[in-house]
Amino acid sequence: MTSTAASVQPGSFLTLHYRLSGPAGVVVSTFEGSPATLTLGTGQLSPALEAALLGLAEGTHTTLDLPAGAAFGERSADMQQWLARQELIDMGVEDEQYAVGDVLHFPTPDGDGQFGGVILEFRTSAKGDAVKLDFNHPLAGQPVSFEVQLIGVL
Repeated sequence: MTSTAASVQPGSFLTLHYRLSGPAGVVVSTFEGSPATLTLGTGQLSPALEAALLGLAEGTHTTLDLPAGAAFGERSADMQQWLARQELIDMGVEDEQYAVGDVLHFPTPDGDGQFGGVILEFRTSAKGDAVKLDFNHPLAGQPVSFEVQLIGVL
């Protein structure tokens, strides 16, 4: 009796190691720790990354190169916003000393997750302190290398 390895289909439950890299280096990697588990189609990966996984067989270890903007879209100026320091405090971001380049984590509207914004600059005025944040994905507008080791496909 022969068996064939399961392959990734829409809705597949996956156990995998993955590494996302851009021109500046590795942004996230699970290879040094526990593998990730996710279900395709639930938004845990970008649609382009999910599409790149479709059809891959369990046990595959490969690197997929996506052109600039394909994995996380283009950078958008609309994703850069000024927030008053008081707004940060009201959203539960602790009142600390921040520096340009720091990543602040915010709760999602449903309270079940988090998203990050990178501090771009500060402004002090008569109306109070404000922080300009960039909510673009760190790899938006860049070519992405997506290394994947599929451990299990259900």
